[in-house]
Amino acid sequence: MMSKELLEKQGYRFVDNHSAIKVCEWTRKSLSNQGVCYKEKFYGIKSHRCCQMTPSLICPNSCVYCWRTMTKDTIGKELKCKLDEPSEIIDGCIEMQRNLMNGFPGNKNLNLIKFKEAQNPLSFAISLTGEPTLYPYLRDLIKELKNRKIISFLVTNGQFPKALENLNPNQLYVSLDAPTKEIYKKIDKPVLKDYWERLNESLEILSALKTRRVLRLTLIKGINLSHEKEYAKLIEKANPDFIECKGYMWLGGSREKLKYENIPIHKEIQDFSKKLAEETGLKVLNEDTRSRVCLLGEK
Repeated sequence: MMSKELLEKQGYRFVDNHSAIKVCEWTRKSLSNQGVCYKEKFYGIKSHRCCQMTPSLICPNSCVYCWRTMTKDTIGKELKCKLDEPSEIIDGCIEMQRNLMNGFPGNKNLNLIKFKEAQNPLSFAISLTGEPTLYPYLRDLIKELKNRKIISFLVTNGQFPKALENLNPNQLYVSLDAPTKEIYKKIDKPVLKDYWERLNESLEILSALKTRRVLRLTLIKGINLSHEKEYAKLIEKANPDFIECKGYMWLGGSREKLKYENIPIHKEIQDFSKKLAEETGLKVLNEDTRSRVCLLGEK
């Protein structure tokens, strides 16, 4: 089965030539009053009005913790297709999200007020799958979102540092998956040979960007739930506004690469976060037990 068929089977829907969306599980939960994403708790982003999308299904990494379906035709260094315009992608994503929500009124627990609001997203989580910075017009896409008064949350693996220059999303995440070069290779399975140098350059660029900057640590028990001092050195280089210490979830495709025993309990995330806070001079500001995540920052 081709990756497109696999992704569609898992709820993904394709927009034009190289973009895709999927209704987030937390969007579904919020619409039926069953809880919200930790990003709503931490940053005020409304889960029921968020569109989870990507302008690139291609990724230069094949991370062991990733629950998405990655096949040989989704691993690569560039988009090899006709490129779509930012406005076309945004319009297509909103239309597709609305189509995917058509069946929601059949749920007796649906919050109708939220459902009506959800027809017009207030935020785009540019994080669904793949590496968004492979899309050459990403800066224009973010600018168009701002023109429409839509908040942009961009998540990148930092393998294309030059693409981060002059980017101005409302919030920029860089995934910091490992404290050392050796562990990064083990976890991220990078295609690019100079992967560690690229990541470090991205961290340096991040430190100078005029936007809300976040480092996300996906922590896997027995692999990278350690090395607080090494993490602290990388964090100092990036000088982020916040750090998310997030526990690995044994979901999707990651179950073929990792074991159930690799899931840290929330107490382990708490303990790691406290140690990292001591190393960096930061404080644990917030946490979400269900998502096993702690937020570090200065305030």
